[in-house]
Amino acid sequence: MTTAATSQNKPSSNRIQAVDLLRGAVMVLMAIDHVRVYSGMPAGGPDPGIFFTRWVTHFCVPAFVFLAGSSAFLYGNKLNDRHKLTRFLLTRGLLLVVLELTLIRFCWTFNLNYGQFMLAGVIWMLGWCMVLMALFVRLRPVTMGIAGLLVMFGQQLFHFVPLLLPQNWRGHFGWFWEFVYPSDGDWLPGINILYVIVPWIGVMMAGYGFGTILLKQNEDRKKTCLRIGISAIIVFLVASILVNYFGPAYNGDKPFLFRILDQKKYPASQLYLLMTLGPLIALVPFANQIKGRVADIFITFGRVPFFYYLLHIPLIHLLALGVNYVRERNIHQDWYGTAPYTEIAPEHRWGLPILYSVFIIAEVILYLACRYYAKYKAAHPEKKILTYI
Repeated sequence: MTTAATSQNKPSSNRIQAVDLLRGAVMVLMAIDHVRVYSGMPAGGPDPGIFFTRWVTHFCVPAFVFLAGSSAFLYGNKLNDRHKLTRFLLTRGLLLVVLELTLIRFCWTFNLNYGQFMLAGVIWMLGWCMVLMALFVRLRPVTMGIAGLLVMFGQQLFHFVPLLLPQNWRGHFGWFWEFVYPSDGDWLPGINILYVIVPWIGVMMAGYGFGTILLKQNEDRKKTCLRIGISAIIVFLVASILVNYFGPAYNGDKPFLFRILDQKKYPASQLYLLMTLGPLIALVPFANQIKGRVADIFITFGRVPFFYYLLHIPLIHLLALGVNYVRERNIHQDWYGTAPYTEIAPEHRWGLPILYSVFIIAEVILYLACRYYAKYKAAHPEKKILTYI
């Protein structure tokens, strides 16, 4: 009995289910938001259906970046070689940056006019964060995690970095720093910066430090995750309520609950990160125990996240063109020339029933493709290129 109990509490040497399941779940939520982009519906608003269709997707990027840091720790723990981990993070990060500027940009827009519109999006940000992580993996995980928290919660300090330079340097340096953190500088022409590096590098570093908690025994891991997660949720609720009560007077039409939940994403504010990462961390111990068909679907997605990402954008884009043709006898590709920045007249927008129907169709197709690729990837460990996709 003692042996059985000890064995039950030992962390598995295999993949940790919570990482794959939660990552797969937030990727499904991400697809909802990207279908919304092609539907033309606004990102939020006073209508509850539209507001929560957008709000649930706020968990995607924080979870994906945080768990990418945890995955880097777990992969490094498996390799037991910091040089190999450094090389992997550096090469994979640069690959993500290149793909964001080429293939992914084309999948969003279906046009080759790269000189007119480029996007520094989430994959761009993830790539550069991995490149920076390659420089930091020599730090102790706890040190990495603490440094990440300092970046996340002290992010506004990065706004003032250009002001520390001599006046004649700021013009040359300002455009570069806009990729790091908004500092009122000028963007490079033709490039739209959706995700800056800070605070996301801090989130990835914190996720790396969190990897040590994932390796704890079951009961210790559960207690630690619940303490961190619930504490973050409480701090978020208290701080957000106080800000709304005692902050500047509000003259809009959003209900009080919506104002509490509607936190700044670009760049991600401290309250936004507390709101999204708190529940994620609190769910980790439960995600390790969930079984069943739905859990298997999420785990399948979570095991091949980048394959899912590369496939879901062109798939949703094609489905959107099909919906437009059925509804209006015109695919209206011109609406998506600068996607994900789309502006569609209200009379041409889909509405929630069509949006969620397209989302379900997309998820069925994505599941079949990801299940096949996950099996193929597991059956061919000798093909190192598969570790990058």
